[in-house]
Amino acid sequence: MARRPSLKWPLIIKPLIFHLLALLLAFFVLLMVLVRVDSGGYYTIQTFAPIAANAVHRDANGNLYVQHTAELAEALKTAPGAWFIAEDERGHHVTFGNVPPAYASLVGLLDGIPFGDLRGRERGDGLAVVVRQHTGPAGKLTIMAHGEVDSLTWQMALAAHIITVPIFLVLALVTIVLTPMIVRRALAGVERIAAEAGKISANRRGVRLTATAVPVEIAPLVDAVNDALERLDEGHERQRRFIAAAAHELRTPIAILQVKLDAADDATSHSLALEVTRLATLAEQLLDLHRMDDAGPKETLNLARVAKRVVADLAPLLIQSERTVAVSVEQHYPVLGEAGAIERVISNLVLNAAEHGGRNVIVRVQGSCLEVEDDGPGIPVSERERVFEPFQRLRPRQSGAGLGLNLVQQVVERHGGRITILDAPGGGALIRIEFPPHPGANPSAE
Repeated sequence: MARRPSLKWPLIIKPLIFHLLALLLAFFVLLMVLVRVDSGGYYTIQTFAPIAANAVHRDANGNLYVQHTAELAEALKTAPGAWFIAEDERGHHVTFGNVPPAYASLVGLLDGIPFGDLRGRERGDGLAVVVRQHTGPAGKLTIMAHGEVDSLTWQMALAAHIITVPIFLVLALVTIVLTPMIVRRALAGVERIAAEAGKISANRRGVRLTATAVPVEIAPLVDAVNDALERLDEGHERQRRFIAAAAHELRTPIAILQVKLDAADDATSHSLALEVTRLATLAEQLLDLHRMDDAGPKETLNLARVAKRVVADLAPLLIQSERTVAVSVEQHYPVLGEAGAIERVISNLVLNAAEHGGRNVIVRVQGSCLEVEDDGPGIPVSERERVFEPFQRLRPRQSGAGLGLNLVQQVVERHGGRITILDAPGGGALIRIEFPPHPGANPSAE
């Protein structure tokens, strides 16, 4: 079975990938623009200025001097050519390292320059400096320092990463967390109409899917399904009217034929009486299905009495065909149903057993269960589901239209019952119908 596609991929994963690609593209464009704007050169990393301020101390006379600290020693390992000028607000100053002549003239004049950045042309020319004001052991100082240098391109790349990575993480978090919630809320209407569609069956017509509160993209699909359901209902209604009309039309000629066969004395006419009775039963069952579709009234039935009444009516026909039929009744429960429809179910099963089974037929009532048993060849296990399909016969040359068991099954299911085919204890077929017992009814004996 092919794996069903998920909306997580197009609605979550794909946007996340596009966000990443867009951010990367924006990063490179920004980097290229900054590099293009930049005039080049090297600059000093500003972390050396506070190290220099912490290394400057003041003696008893107020003069400044440099004390080698561990931080300063570590910085000199990275930048051996580092130097700085430190100056306080009163004009005291101190220098460290080889101050280039270009900056030597500024000694004693830094107090008026609180902040500054100057680049060098080459990495090792010592001209890249920063000017910062920091507070150290000697108090507030203005520091001009040259330490570890770097190019602006790498610094801009780092800055771009610092900017884009948090933005991407926030977008990814929002996409992963909020998108499923948004999708779930957006598709809530789809889940509802899916539940509605699952309740549609052949016995529940006139149902339509709710088109409101579904996404506008899915609304055409819902409308198309509703239109299809309407066409199916119209076609089913036409079929019902045709079957009902055909069954009504068949009743009159069947009744006339039955009267003529009953009045005839010859053996051939009597042999046809069983087939005519079967035909009449099928026509009436078609009408039963039509009536039950219209949700006709149901009554509390005594299965034992219904079975005895049917067997009493069929017994003369079966005796003429050299067959026997008997009724066995044990403790039983009343059931809810239509007496005429259930009578024709029993009649159909008895006639079917008499024609395709053996010589002896037993109708058994027990609880809310009804069984029709014969001593014929039985029905193979492989055919027991197929015989309920319309126009199906066990043997090609078998008489009948193949509708009997199909109509019986439909009537039983409309009563909420279940029909199964089993092996009779002594051989032959046993057809069992299980009706739901009438709620609150007490068992009775017949």
